[in-house]
Amino acid sequence: MKLVRAWLVPATLVTVGIIIGIVVASDMGWLPTGTAGPEPIPNPIVRPVATAPQLPVTGGDGKNFVEIAKSVKPAVVNIAATRSGKSGENPHSSPLDDPFFRKFFGDEFFKRDAPQREPKERGQGSGVIVEANGLIITNNHVVNKADEIRVFLSDKREFKGKLIGTDAKTDIAIVKIEATGLPTVPWADSDQLEVGEYVLAVGSPFGLTQTVTMGIVSAVGRASMGIAEYEDFIQTDAAINPGNSGGALVNVRGELVGINTAIFSQSGGNMGIGFAVPSNLSRAIMDQLVQTGKVVRGWLGVAIQDLTPELATQFGITDTKGVLVSDVMEDSPAKKAGFERADVIIEYDGKSMDSPTHLRNAVAQTPIGKKVSVKLIRDKKPKTIEVAIVEQPKSLGQPSAEESRESAVPTGVLSGLDVRELNEELATRYGLKATERGVVVVRVKPGSTVEEMGVREGDMILEINRMAVGSLKSYERAASSLVKDKAVLLLLKRKGQTIYLTLRP
Repeated sequence: MKLVRAWLVPATLVTVGIIIGIVVASDMGWLPTGTAGPEPIPNPIVRPVATAPQLPVTGGDGKNFVEIAKSVKPAVVNIAATRSGKSGENPHSSPLDDPFFRKFFGDEFFKRDAPQREPKERGQGSGVIVEANGLIITNNHVVNKADEIRVFLSDKREFKGKLIGTDAKTDIAIVKIEATGLPTVPWADSDQLEVGEYVLAVGSPFGLTQTVTMGIVSAVGRASMGIAEYEDFIQTDAAINPGNSGGALVNVRGELVGINTAIFSQSGGNMGIGFAVPSNLSRAIMDQLVQTGKVVRGWLGVAIQDLTPELATQFGITDTKGVLVSDVMEDSPAKKAGFERADVIIEYDGKSMDSPTHLRNAVAQTPIGKKVSVKLIRDKKPKTIEVAIVEQPKSLGQPSAEESRESAVPTGVLSGLDVRELNEELATRYGLKATERGVVVVRVKPGSTVEEMGVREGDMILEINRMAVGSLKSYERAASSLVKDKAVLLLLKRKGQTIYLTLRP
């Protein structure tokens, strides 16, 4: 009996251990089974990558970047422009002109029977074929004033280019070559382009033809860059370098969204900030150049500026969306239609306006004679005005102002200013007209609030807090009525343009 009991405990423990082992082995998948169950999930930290990540594809036709590049590259050309040299320097147009050749062979070698050639300037850029009959769009700065234009296709054919027309104000030019059946890039609606979209830049940076780079749309509607007079740039981080000018910026459907134009760089090379003229603007300019050989722009006849939060507060407006009218020009469509100074334009021809550049470009692209509806806010109330757009005058003129004694120095925020009634001497000094009555700033105290806020010597003060200033007496009266520690709204005329300026104490 004692012997049986002695073996009973070990046997029980062994049996229990075997059962536990079988259960654990089964859970771990170590035992063969009769059915194919789900495979064990490996540790995600050590799981090997089976395939490389796929390139992004479009939502419509499923093209990847390789296919897009193959479809676009044949329609992007290299352009070589030759101009007569102006500086008198030869830019090494031939290897024989290279200083290294002269170092080894000596200047005397090159003097023997050397033909005297007029210095030439050679520039390189890119272009995009947009019509199969050889119509090419590029940048004005690539081909402007060129004596000869050579166009090189992707299949190594070379053509002489004919300049159809240029527009320096948008930096767009059109070139034509005598060929048919050429590959083209279809146009896209650049108004639909959004920040964050993938784009490809195709061109000839540094003469390296058929180069493709990738990036995203970093911003749209970039202006005030000092690149062109009419600016509405697409900003991208796709690598753009010298020689890319005039090349294609395409979306993930292989459509032309912009013409690569400029870069922001401190080194001369790509720094991730490039600019392209939107396709809608480019196409509108191209159509006019092809049809008439020139560009005609619409004109409304208002001076405009940004509606800042400070200005919005002064006019009792809660929203800063819109464009502030700082002046209405005489004999302009705006004057005839009833526009007034201090109107805030919020919509033009059915499109919302959020910046002076946006409105300026919209007006410029309006067909001459078209009647457009303009929605605005006047004295805190909405108003709609119909106006007929006319052709922009070739010269808009430079208006300006008249009489003498210096003002008593006002207190408060204007204390940093010295002003005088306009006379002929002041008009001559500041380039003004002596036919208007008003006061002009003759000195701005260094370090004063008015200097920090942007008032400059030579500014003519037209209004203080919406009160007209036509004489020194009216200026002093308006200045003396200012409330301490409250912002002041000035209307100034500067270099022929009127602007509103808010002075904060």
